Amino acid sequence: MKYLLGAINAKYIHSNLGVYSLKAYASQELSREKGKNALPELEIGEYTINHSFPEILADIYRRRPDVAALSCYIWNVDYVEKLIREIPKVLPETEIWLGGPEVSYHGAEFLRRFPQVRLIMKGEGEETFFRLIRCREDKREEALYAEALGKIPGIVYRDPENGEIQDNAMAPEMEMDRIPFPYGEKEDFAHRIFYYESSRGCPFACSYCLSSLDRKVRFRSLELVFPELQFFLDHQARQVKFVDRTFNVSPSRTIAIWQYLRDHDNGITNFHFEISADLFTEDEIKVMKTLRPGLIQLEIGVQSANPRTLQEIRRKTDLVKVEAMTAAVREGRNIHQHLDLIAGLPFEDLESFLESFDRIFAMKPDQLQLGFLKVLKGSYLEERQKDYQLIAADEPPFEVLSTKWLSYADVLELKQVEEMVEIYYNSGQFTWSMEALVKEFSRPSQLFQELGRWYEKNGLNQIGHSRLARYELLFSFVQEKFPKKEEMFRDSLTVDYYLRENKGVRPGFSRDLKPFHQSFRAFYQQEEKERRYLNNYKDFDSRQMAKMTHLEVTREGKALLFDYRSRDPLTNNGTLILVEL
Repeated sequence: MKYLLGAINAKYIHSNLGVYSLKAYASQELSREKGKNALPELEIGEYTINHSFPEILADIYRRRPDVAALSCYIWNVDYVEKLIREIPKVLPETEIWLGGPEVSYHGAEFLRRFPQVRLIMKGEGEETFFRLIRCREDKREEALYAEALGKIPGIVYRDPENGEIQDNAMAPEMEMDRIPFPYGEKEDFAHRIFYYESSRGCPFACSYCLSSLDRKVRFRSLELVFPELQFFLDHQARQVKFVDRTFNVSPSRTIAIWQYLRDHDNGITNFHFEISADLFTEDEIKVMKTLRPGLIQLEIGVQSANPRTLQEIRRKTDLVKVEAMTAAVREGRNIHQHLDLIAGLPFEDLESFLESFDRIFAMKPDQLQLGFLKVLKGSYLEERQKDYQLIAADEPPFEVLSTKWLSYADVLELKQVEEMVEIYYNSGQFTWSMEALVKEFSRPSQLFQELGRWYEKNGLNQIGHSRLARYELLFSFVQEKFPKKEEMFRDSLTVDYYLRENKGVRPGFSRDLKPFHQSFRAFYQQEEKERRYLNNYKDFDSRQMAKMTHLEVTREGKALLFDYRSRDPLTNNGTLILVEL
């Protein structure tokens, strides 16, 4: 028989750890029992939400699986529901199994909505999937198969005899060392992000998160973790994201893994970790400062700076220590820090959220992710929806529309703030200008509020803009709001524009460089002889250096040289050098 594990990812570069892990474990256990020659066919079908629906359906049809096991997440459940309706029309003999967080906690309800689905795996799926395959292979007769399903923990299924939905007990938690490494030699390591799991569970009980349902943290032995990390390093994977919910819950383990990555660094692979900054120790900070710039990056979920909100969502956070630890990491200038906030949490109104934003912004993260509360099925927060007057969209990703404290108008305003933060802060392309602009407002959040309102007033927020247009729009905003500071921002925007790359098209606000062409030519001719500033251009003559670098002159007559061969490993910006002409 053939079993297809189907995953619909958000992007091509993503990989679905769940289906890889289920396939690896089932293959391992079945081969132990039956021998490799008697194994059923196990295939993975990975698609993206950008594929057309007919393409996905056609591919599943061509594979002709006996069982289509589909992975359900908040970003793909719409696609899965469409497939559920259409697969039986073209493959009437194919059984449909489901798994994943979007169906684990409301399995019976989902089965009632979709009679096409045979069963749903709930919770951890490796052992359950293996036992289902073994059951399906051994009990070919329908009556025996249906009877055997009742003995498998971790599933919700429809009894074929009376149509009643049976909800079996949860499967026991897996020992992490029993799960085999899920990836093989054939993966596209250069162009994809790979997800990796060295622990399961979370010590915290945040009410909005499904990880709070599994409070016991289970670790994979470092004797297994190290060679698996080496596999990624040997294959020069672009990025590996640890899905551990709180990676640094064990300081000694954290240090051991980071030291291994440091000592075996290939100079290419980046490792991403979700951490709690207030759990950091001084020893961890010391190790981090020894890492190659860009070797690791940190995602730090602060979520709110409102003490009442943090108490209500049952999140223990020492914000003073978070500030101290993020500052200590920032001092090393070698680690990208990504801080998260969530809008729509209980007891957080618009003003409170903006105060949280300002406090997190002051920590100077490399990225500030302004997210919106998603009401996840099975979470404690879902149970409290009525208490919080929490209204969320019925369609995925089930985002908040309003709460007792936050109106829909407030949500829309914060959506504008989010867009401006993404464009002008998180892009890392407006660093100098944003640093100068923030000083013109009473608080950082006001800048992004004003910028969002200006976009809306001018009908700009529904239009796709080029990178050049974003710079010119920001200059127009400055001209309108701060006409006396126009020349200062002309310089800062020019610096931001040319730090990233030597663009052929100059922005409309750029200064006229024609009067300086002769001085520029003389500069490069002298540089060819003396190499005062461009030591890494020894193999190039003056004309080549002029094409490979860029010169600008400020309002004060200062000459700025942009060197693109020497780039910041965290921002990818070129090096800015003040030179004499």
